[in-house]
Amino acid sequence: MALHIWQYLYSNYFRFCVKWILRQISGKCELQRVCDGYKDGAQRTHGIEYSLEHSKSKVLQKAVNVFEEEVDTYVADLVKEKKINVEKDKRFQISLRICLLQISGYKKLYLEVEDMRKQCYDCNNPEHEQQLLELWSLLMPHEKLKSRFTKQWGDIGFQGEDPKTDFRGMGMLGLANLLYFSQHYAEESRLILSHSNHPKIGYSYAIVGINLTEMAYSLLKSGALKSHFYNTVPGVPRIKCFHQFYCYLVYEFDKFWFKEEPESIMYFNQYREKFHDQIKHLLLNPDVVLTL
Repeated sequence: MALHIWQYLYSNYFRFCVKWILRQISGKCELQRVCDGYKDGAQRTHGIEYSLEHSKSKVLQKAVNVFEEEVDTYVADLVKEKKINVEKDKRFQISLRICLLQISGYKKLYLEVEDMRKQCYDCNNPEHEQQLLELWSLLMPHEKLKSRFTKQWGDIGFQGEDPKTDFRGMGMLGLANLLYFSQHYAEESRLILSHSNHPKIGYSYAIVGINLTEMAYSLLKSGALKSHFYNTVPGVPRIKCFHQFYCYLVYEFDKFWFKEEPESIMYFNQYREKFHDQIKHLLLNPDVVLTL
């Protein structure tokens, strides 16, 4: 109870008193102090995001929900609202613009990823079918499919004769991630596929890949990936940035799995959660960068 009272008082009274005092001393508003106090990256962007969200000004509050094409207009509005002399602080507008692009871009990326997740695999869609067949060709370049519906799909880790059924949870997002990894890291994807066929502690490559897509999606949705993207993308994160993070997960999970040496694939969920916890712990670091 006491904690809630303190949080309320701090948010509604003390914080604004402190901000006013610091402005009188430094001659700069909180947004300027954040931009001055941190280098480009997550700590600066988080600070700007927090300041905007907790401002009493409607103009500042709206800035966290702008579209990419509106960023320049909102930068000008914020400068006017806070009466900032840009001649004395020439770096401010540049730094603020980058932060707003990252904040708005993260939200836009989530919506794009969510749209892909909701899109079901459609056997009657030539583009979907072409992507699935390309996945096979990239992973198994020396072996042809005997037919579209075949037990051969099990060789790359699908459960039945038609991979369509395995995409239900993550939709086209699951296939897009699997395909991206094979397209951009062909050698690594085949190597990990060969690892997954280990006679004792192997795992279903495609099924685990779709499971890791769900992990990446949940981290994106919760906001846990903000620091990673704010540190690695100096602007708007695109869908390829999400695919790249997925590639990191696949590569690291394979190493993790064989280091742990599970007794059986039946313990997959247990080890999956352990790996998930390790990734979440890494993402707590404001300077985090998780790449291959």
